[in-house]
Amino acid sequence: MSLGRIAKLNTGATIPLFGLGTWQSKRNVVKNAVKVALDAGYRHIDAAWIYGNEKEVGEAIRESNIPREQLFITTKLWNNSHRPEDVLPALEASLENLGLEYVDLYLMHWPIAFKSGSEAVARDEAGKLIFEDVDITATYLAMEKLIETGKTKAIGVSNFSIKNLEKILAVAKIVPAANQVELHPENPQWELLEFCKAKGIHVTAYSPLGSTDSPLIKRDEISKIAAKHNTNNANVLIAWGQQRGTSVIPKSVTESRIISNFKDIELDQEDLAALKALTEGKAPHRYCDPKDFWGIEIFN
Repeated sequence: MSLGRIAKLNTGATIPLFGLGTWQSKRNVVKNAVKVALDAGYRHIDAAWIYGNEKEVGEAIRESNIPREQLFITTKLWNNSHRPEDVLPALEASLENLGLEYVDLYLMHWPIAFKSGSEAVARDEAGKLIFEDVDITATYLAMEKLIETGKTKAIGVSNFSIKNLEKILAVAKIVPAANQVELHPENPQWELLEFCKAKGIHVTAYSPLGSTDSPLIKRDEISKIAAKHNTNNANVLIAWGQQRGTSVIPKSVTESRIISNFKDIELDQEDLAALKALTEGKAPHRYCDPKDFWGIEIFN
């Protein structure tokens, strides 16, 4: 399987199955990370307004001099811009940050609305989150109108369960092109993957290696597979995601890791069975769950 492999979205456009994530990439290092990635052959860059580094990501993209049509750029609508009237201005703010005329994919970052305004995460005097009474369907219908502006080529969602996808699909005129969720062998989400496939929704895997310093990448089962293929543990996890048909966007700001992540391997059925066995009879494990940092239950 080649890391240059692509998938076709329901819009007819293609998305590279391998990209660079920029979550938690600090502003002083992310520009070089994107530059290194593009020089290494990456053509898919994942960004978001809330990451606070769109300007630096955009600078690296523009300075690469790679023709814009050869790149696939994603960014995301933050929770404080869910009111329909806030959706277009939010996209325009991201485009201004990135220095681009359009993005290839614009995602609703989370299926939850925070108070509209300048605060990314508004809280009251007691420290409790302040929410906006806006349904995800209203936000998504406003996102549909973005397509006719030409400022995004496709729209989609992120962190959406089957239940929330069904809610969107009940009113949508445009089926989401993608759903970006946490996926790795400890949180494989097979049912969600099958649902999205049936509905023509591409799935992108964030945190495909687990979170920073997570125990996932150090597991003995993965190390054995890596040794078998004369590769590293990250490449095993990346290959697992791609061979399930998902695009994967591992984050790194370390030059050697960005380059080594771009190594191509093919897992065999024995490998895939060993990875699937990691969660058989066990509860899945998420490294990014809003109940841990916002006290909100979204996935169940």
